[in-house]
Amino acid sequence: MGHLVIEKLLKGLYAKNNPDNPIAPKIHNLILLSQKANLEVPTEIREKVQTINTFNISARYDDYKRTFDEKCTDDYTSEQVKNVEEVRKWLKEQ
Repeated sequence: MGHLVIEKLLKGLYAKNNPDNPIAPKIHNLILLSQKANLEVPTEIREKVQTINTFNISARYDDYKRTFDEKCTDDYTSEQVKNVEEVRKWLKEQ
């Protein structure tokens, strides 16, 4: 869900920052979306976005899903929820 939250905010900013062509591209890559939205992303936020970008898991890759599930300890998950909240806050300020 964290990836989806950031993706939708980026697509909203894309529409805001591209009034001549407000329809956001149909992509899920958060890095590319932030570039296309013409955002100057601070390094700290960019690093968090790069990690959040890995949360978009294609349903057809069972091995990747299993590996990701093993990575998601309580501590890792708590840290990433905080990262999503920080990126969300920064995007809403834009």
